[in-house]
Amino acid sequence: MKVSFGRYLPLNSIIHKVDPRIKLVVLISLIVSIFFNTGFTGYCFIAVFILILFFSAKLPASLLGRLLVPMLFIVVILFILNCFIIKADQSDSEAIKKIGQLWHWKFLTVSFKGIYSSIYIGIRIYLMIITTTILTTTTQPLDLTLALEDLMMPLKLIKFPVHIISMIISIALRSIPTLFDEAGRILKAQASRGVDLKNGHFREKIKALVSLIIPLLVSAFQKAEDLAYAMDSRGYDPQGKRTRFRQFKINYKDILFFILGVGLLAFIITYHKIPSFMPAIPIDHYVL
Repeated sequence: MKVSFGRYLPLNSIIHKVDPRIKLVVLISLIVSIFFNTGFTGYCFIAVFILILFFSAKLPASLLGRLLVPMLFIVVILFILNCFIIKADQSDSEAIKKIGQLWHWKFLTVSFKGIYSSIYIGIRIYLMIITTTILTTTTQPLDLTLALEDLMMPLKLIKFPVHIISMIISIALRSIPTLFDEAGRILKAQASRGVDLKNGHFREKIKALVSLIIPLLVSAFQKAEDLAYAMDSRGYDPQGKRTRFRQFKINYKDILFFILGVGLLAFIITYHKIPSFMPAIPIDHYVL
């Protein structure tokens, strides 16, 4: 089964049946947990929980490998920056100071701390991508819009445009797999015309990349315009009062899922405050 990144999969799983509001709160809690500097051991707890959710949603294991592709370029850039910029200092642990510099030439230095930070950031990005994939593949765009609107309901007291913002976020999330598919079609069309993105010098690859980016931007703006016309022709009024056909109801399974997700966040916050047996590097040393 071919799975596109971010596209909803109509499967019959426990995660699919969870109330979208609870699911959104729990997955946001997971993303918040990832931002805490808990070291590799802390990320092991988070990764186990995320993988349990991933396979509970009956998503194919091959998707974990394909999710690495969108982030490879970012991770490589971060790896280069961290390896040549980050250096050990007095605040680091004795293990990091002992290894120190692995390679030095003029103003360029490859240190263990830089490699450590690069791997650390890569794991963080990868876990966030998996988390957002679980959300988008197990929640229909309409349900996600309604969940966002319900969660932001208190903001209506200060005249905040809750419905408009939730609709914008939902459309943006739904556009991600569409743009990926469009990029794949453009890439195949350009390859049939002789454009080679894999071989050649760096300058040639940049020129070939331009032939992909410009048509993709034109296509994205065209799809956005078509969507606006379609919504307008159906009488969509963002300021009008709206009713719902589908009503969400929370059951005991949703409450249990909420307790597990928020409980993990509380555990990570507590774990962040206690010493870890793995060396943790302060966040302000990372190059992001």
